[in-house]
Amino acid sequence: MCGRFVSTASPERIASYFGAEVAAESLGENYNVAPTQDIYAVVTRSDGVACVQAFHWGLIPSWAKERKIGNRMINARSETLAEKPAFRGLFKKKRCIIPMDGFYEWKPGRDDGPLNAKGKPLKQPLFIRRLDGEPLAVAGLWTAWKDPTDPESRFLHSATVITTSANKLMEPVHNRMPVLVPQSEWASWLDPSNDDVSTLSDIFAPRDDGLLTMHEVTTDVNNVRNTGPALIQPLQR
Repeated sequence: MCGRFVSTASPERIASYFGAEVAAESLGENYNVAPTQDIYAVVTRSDGVACVQAFHWGLIPSWAKERKIGNRMINARSETLAEKPAFRGLFKKKRCIIPMDGFYEWKPGRDDGPLNAKGKPLKQPLFIRRLDGEPLAVAGLWTAWKDPTDPESRFLHSATVITTSANKLMEPVHNRMPVLVPQSEWASWLDPSNDDVSTLSDIFAPRDDGLLTMHEVTTDVNNVRNTGPALIQPLQR
């Protein structure tokens, strides 16, 4: 899964990188983005122009009666996108790219490491990023939801991160990882007129091309109130 990530680029910088326009105010730097917070995503508008917008992290289907359902939809499994009612239609029409500096994952803790309140080893967080320092282009889905109990409410745009099976680097840590969209597929993935599910699914294969690297970081990342740059510094033992 993907439950925490780093986002430090401004919407202007993201737009420049992806060849898009800016349609979002700055969310600020956050080295510990958590579910239910706002995130950036690149989408294609109805006029065919790609733009950077802000989304609630945790997809709320248009038919949902209340927004808290989004708390359970921060991730979507690539293997079942075409089957799940909440994702099936979005897979064809409402795809997005979620830019990340990198993401966190946890592995079993060490006996000589930090302990939790019960005296057991805390899981060890790791920071995973691109080896070349470029942003990750993570596949996602988005939608718009309106509170059915409040006719005056505005549409809330929300998104979910698509995950796939782990590549060789990630396997020792977790059996899932975010789907990474190669630059050659950005335009195709973001094109809402492209509803070829079979072709779109080609990007879901885990990539073992030496793209990623990882290192251990402080357990301070476990607390969502910690959001500073020290979170991604390599752990010194």
